[in-house]
Amino acid sequence: MAETLTTTAKPAEELLSKRRKALITDPLNDDNPVTVQVLGICSSLAVTTKMEPTLVMAIAVTVVVAMSNLAISLLRNLIPNRIRIIVQLAVVASLVIVVDQVLKAYFYDVSKLLSVFVGLIITNCIVMGRLEAYAMANKPYDSVLDGVGNGLGYAWIILLISFIREVLGSGSIFNFKIFEAIGITNFPTNGLMTSPVGAFFILGIIIWVQRYKNNYSEHA
Repeated sequence: MAETLTTTAKPAEELLSKRRKALITDPLNDDNPVTVQVLGICSSLAVTTKMEPTLVMAIAVTVVVAMSNLAISLLRNLIPNRIRIIVQLAVVASLVIVVDQVLKAYFYDVSKLLSVFVGLIITNCIVMGRLEAYAMANKPYDSVLDGVGNGLGYAWIILLISFIREVLGSGSIFNFKIFEAIGITNFPTNGLMTSPVGAFFILGIIIWVQRYKNNYSEHA
């Protein structure tokens, strides 16, 4: 009986091993795709004016990274090296089309706000970077974890940027006027926060704080 329990527990431990947990946790901080790898910067600046479209973008990128990692990992031994980039782009493009159609069907207003940026997930450096750096060389389960981890790492950065921009630029969160709700009717909103320049400054401060906190060095 004890032997059966040990055998059952072992696969569970392997599914949640320290190495696999690191695939989720490292991109959140130490190896963040935006602040450390400096990927996905364009959408971090462009779609973060409001929390609602930013949240949808974060979910969309996470789903695309995880699913494309899974697909490429499953196909990695069948893809000729000379056409691997074409295959990767085809897989990512197919997933992005599905995501785009789902948004148009169920979240049309948000889809209009995101405009072309959903389609540009196809060329997002995070997606292609994880396919090349990880999915092409690792098993499907690990590749999905890597995709989820990098998607979440991207997500919390753009959501933080969006939170600051919407509060300071519009005085709201998810379009709810928080300052008016507590009786402050003359809150001085900052027009800079509604432009990509404001997002650039916020992202720069986040990178600076995170790297300082982690004692990060280019020569480390």
